[in-house]
Parts: sequence; structure tokens; C-alpha cells
Amino acid sequence: MCVQPHGAPSQKGNEHPVSIARVAARVQPARPGDPKRVGPYRLIGRLGSGGMGTVHAGLDPAGLRVAVKVIHPAYAEDPEFRARFRREVQLSARVQGPCLIPLLAADPDAENPWLATAYAPGPTLDQHVAAHGALTGGTLYAFATGTAQALAAIHAAGVVHRDVKPQNVVLTPAGPRILDFGIAHAADGTSVTRTGVMTGTPGWISPEHYRTGTAGPEGDMFAWGTLVAYAATGRLPFGTGAPDVVAYRVMSGEPELDGIPDELRDPLTKALAKSPAERISSDAAAEECARLLAAQATKVLGADAGPQPGGLSGCLTTEWSVPGVADPAWHLPASAFRRRALITAVVTAVVVAAVTAGVVTFHNSGDRGDADLTSEGTAPSAPPSGRLAPLTTTGSGEPAETTAPAADPRTIRIPTDPLAGVPDPAYTRAGEETQPHPDEWRSSTTADSPEERDAAKKIRDRMLSMLATKDMDFMQPTITFNQRAQTVLVTGGPVSQLPEDHQDVFRRAGEMAACSTLAHRLENDPATWPYGRFSVHWKASDGDLDAAALGFGEATDGCVAETAGQWHGDEFGMATAEIPSSDKAEIRVADATVKAIVTTWNANTVETNEDALTVNDGISLGFDPVESAAYVWTDDPNSRFASRASQSNLKGAVEAAVCRRLTGEFNSDKSWNYTRWAVAVHDAYTGTRQVVGSGTCTP
Repeated sequence: MCVQPHGAPSQKGNEHPVSIARVAARVQPARPGDPKRVGPYRLIGRLGSGGMGTVHAGLDPAGLRVAVKVIHPAYAEDPEFRARFRREVQLSARVQGPCLIPLLAADPDAENPWLATAYAPGPTLDQHVAAHGALTGGTLYAFATGTAQALAAIHAAGVVHRDVKPQNVVLTPAGPRILDFGIAHAADGTSVTRTGVMTGTPGWISPEHYRTGTAGPEGDMFAWGTLVAYAATGRLPFGTGAPDVVAYRVMSGEPELDGIPDELRDPLTKALAKSPAERISSDAAAEECARLLAAQATKVLGADAGPQPGGLSGCLTTEWSVPGVADPAWHLPASAFRRRALITAVVTAVVVAAVTAGVVTFHNSGDRGDADLTSEGTAPSAPPSGRLAPLTTTGSGEPAETTAPAADPRTIRIPTDPLAGVPDPAYTRAGEETQPHPDEWRSSTTADSPEERDAAKKIRDRMLSMLATKDMDFMQPTITFNQRAQTVLVTGGPVSQLPEDHQDVFRRAGEMAACSTLAHRLENDPATWPYGRFSVHWKASDGDLDAAALGFGEATDGCVAETAGQWHGDEFGMATAEIPSSDKAEIRVADATVKAIVTTWNANTVETNEDALTVNDGISLGFDPVESAAYVWTDDPNSRFASRASQSNLKGAVEAAVCRRLTGEFNSDKSWNYTRWAVAVHDAYTGTRQVVGSGTCTP
């Protein structure tokens, strides 16, 4: 949200609900007229209020602390405001990642629109600096790393923050958290605020935004450089004063970076460059700051300390040192604790009701377990479904011992991370038919754990072995992981002027390699392996996706084994087999097998007066490395194989000759993978080749 400076008069068109970042640190008593419940949340007090709305302290049915923002009735009557609020919800729902506050649920169409986020305990950066001074040591490096990671997740989702400033960063006991990331603009150009209205706060606005109103990821990075400099020194690098004076310094002056550690000056100087093209990206800033953070941790713990548990997230938490904020007003009454068992028992019925009520769900991806935070900074485990529907209550507002009603279909529910707080997560999305979302690809990361690195290597090696037989190993696959989506992503490209059949081979190779690898892991590590879905993508020349996923599936779908009996060839395998092979063994076997087919045909068809074949009669053989199959086909210019009887004879000749050659090669060369065969003939009606027989040889 774009929030006015404190005390500034409102301006129609630039108004947004009160920022959760501006609320007080402690829960304030509820006021007369405040709602007792909003959606599934029971409200226990206020966290703050502003011109556009009120932020309430709430508890979900399981007792998780949330901040619920409710819009004032006057603005709820404005259709344009509702449209902007709905867009804010949609943008916020895209973003999930480290050091962000997750959006839990929202209802833009309620009488008084509302949204709920996890509660972030702790002061904002400006409050902390005013009370305790600048950040130092490992805490400063952790702050720079965490905020850069948060912006990287925001930008990966195609969102631009546009209001990065100290008031929008909360220092929780578990690390920094950036708030209000759905305020104004998506990278696709759609805007929440009215055009022509300057958004942002003086001193935190980029030079290009002052000059032309341009607001992109580069502008967020300029504000990030200012933010980290402020955290390190307690002062703005371009000073303070009248807005026009500050704007002049931002556009023309050099930043004041005295007092900032030498190691941090380089990324900050890059972020504060006048030209957007010269600025460091959020991904690069996160990577560089993470390296500095790791070096800082090593310096403090000693060179022999070794890697920190939990990787980067563990290092960030270890180096972070900000005290928690105790607030007894959050404590539940004793009676509520006694009802926890009842609430847990009702959860299953609530989830079923939510699913059957037409709930709109945003599937998010990104971080690896950045969960809802309690005031102690811990991450409680969450149910694997979305936010829960309201429980039936008694007149006192407490849960009643009845089945929960169906969820309000208007409510947009954003699922919590099913893996949050689970050290060894198992795959939980079996049977889902949800297609992969581009955000899952954008938020995926390279292999992190030894198990992921092993799976990535196996997928890549198998794909390259398939592609190499067709001289396609120039299509180097990239393997990434999205643990929130429990999906392994295979990406190729960009390659200019790539034939369509080549891209199809890449898709099939990616599907087969990923599926077989994941199926093996799920079979051997069912309790600890989180990945069971896969998708194959092609990258455009600009680095983004060329289109939707080329292919996707689930390793539990039986895409590896012959689950329904005999294997059957298909048009995709035929198309792959028609691409000439560059493998010497395949060429040798193909030549010998065609001669054997002709010999077998001629020996078996003398009594039926069938015309004899020669090797020049259009009999061809090619290999499909994706499914380890040899395809035999004929163009049949004389309609020799138009009848079922002739097709049956051809099938018999092919099976005998091909299996003899394939098994012979397998027995002499254990690296030989081909054990399947298929035969196709020309269809005079369609003008295409039709598979008329297929099978699997037994080595």
C-alpha cells in the first residue's frame, strides 16, 4: 500500500488502507463498534488505524496470530477503490518468499473488504534506529541479505514494491520482514494506484521516478541501497529537508556512505547508481550479501566452524540479534487453550467444506519454509490445506461442537506452506491436477541439498544421453527446484530457429528423465522426499518463459513403468525416431536390423505369394531414446501393407528381426537401452503413418 506521511492530508486517488507497518508494537483494546470476527479470525484488539482502515489483532481457529486489515465503510462504497484493493490482493497473493509476511486470506467483495496477513512481531526499522541506534555486525549483514532476498522474491513474481522504506520493514526476532509489497504496480504494467500520482516517500524515490515517473525493479533496488545505508548509519544517504531539496540531491548528488563497512559499500554503490541500467539486481544483491554474511559468520565463529546448519537461512538467523517484543495482550484465555483439541478435531470437516465451496486459491511458490511467525519468532507447523473457513460459534463467540459451515466462496484464500516447520517433508500433493504456474518456475532455485543435487545430476545426465543420440545435446537442460510447489522444473533454451520437433524431443526427454528419477526417490524415501511433480519449460530470448509449460506430470502417474500391460508406440515416438541418429551403435544396429527384417519377411511370405522385399523398398528404422524404442516404418508407395493380413505379416517379421537384434546388442553391451519396438505403415486416408504393432523384447 502507498501510505501517506504521518499527518499529511488525504488526497483522493492516492489513498490506501492503513499500512500494517505503521501499527503500534502492542495490541490496543478494541473500541465500541469494532467487529468481533472477520472471516475465520476472532479479533482480540487493535494494532493500529488510519484514514483508510483499521488493522486488528486476530487469532485463527488454531490460535495463530494474524493482522486483519479492514477497510472503512466510506471507501468500501467506491467501486474504483474496491478494484484497486482487489488488485492489491492479487499482487500480494503472487508473492511468497524469504523475509516477507505471507498473505493468508482476503475478501475484496465483503461489505467491508479485508485482508489478513501473518502477524510480524517487532519494531519497524525506523523505530528500532530511533530507540537503539544503527544496526551493526552480523545483524547488519543479515538485514542486507534478508531484505535483498525479499525483493528478489517480489521481483521474481513480477511485482514491483514501489515503497521500500524503514517504516515498511519489521525487525522480528527471526529476521527482517518487508511489508506492503502489493501496493502499486505489477511488472506487466497494471497499476493499483491511479496513473499520474507520485507514489513513494521523499528520500526513498529513485532518480528516474522523479524524472519520468518510471517505477520498476531497478527503482526498488535504489531504495534498497538507501534502506541498508540508513540501517548502517541511522541517516539517509541523501540527507533530509524539503522534498524538492532531497529530490535534487537524489538526481544530482553523490550518496554519503561514511560509516558503512567497506565490504557493504560495493553492493550499495551499485544499487545507488543514477542510471537504472547500471544498478545491481535483487538476485545479485542477495547473492553478494549472502556471501558477505557467510564470511562474517566465519569470522565470528572461527575458520574451523564449518558450514552453518540450515544453509543461508540458518546463517541469517544465527547472525541476527534483535530482541523479541513481549505482549501479554496476545495471550489466549485458559478456556481457549482447553478447546484446542476440539478445534483440531474440526479441522478436517472445515477443509472439506472449503474445497466444496468454490474457493479461489492462489498457488504460491518461492521460499523454503518461511512460515507464519509468533511473537517468539518460531514457525508453527500448518495444515497442508489453505486457510480455514470460519467455525460455527456459540453466542459467546467460542467454537461450538458442530460441523463447520461451508466457506464463503467470495473469500480468496491463500494456502499456507504445507512444508512449514517440517524438517524432512514428504510429498503431499499426489493426485492434484493443477497445471504449473509460471511463478513456480520464476521462484524455483538451484539444487540446495545433497539429495537435490543428486536428483538434478541424474535428470540432466539422462536427458543429455537421450539428446546426444540426435545431436541435440546443445540444448543444455537446467534443473531447478520449488519445494513449496513440490515440483522439479526442467528448463531449456533459448535457442534461435529451433525446429519444432527438436523442442518436442526436449520436452519428452525432460518428462521421462524427471519422472523416472522422482519415482525412484519417492519409492526409496517416501517419508523425506518432497518432490513428486515435474514440469518442462522453454526459455525465450529475453530470459522469461516462451509460453506455458511444454509438459508436466506427476511421478506417481506411472509414467515410467508399463502399468497397463504392453507398451504402445505413439506419434511422438515416431516423430523422434525419424530424426536421424548420430550414434554409431544405433546406425550399425539399424542397418543390420532392416536387412534382417527383409530376410525374415521374404522367408515367411513365399507361400502367400506376397511380393518379395528388398532393402530399398522403403523400409526404415530409427530410435526413440526417450522411451528406449526402435521404430520401423515404410512409406508403402504401392499400398503393399494396406490390408490387415499384410500388416500382421509385417508386424511378425519386424518383431522377430528387431527383438533378435536388440537383445543381442543388449547382451553384448550393457549400456544398450533399447528393448521396445513399434512398426508403422502409411495410411492412405490420412497421409500419415499409423502404428500397427508394438511390444517389448525380453533380453
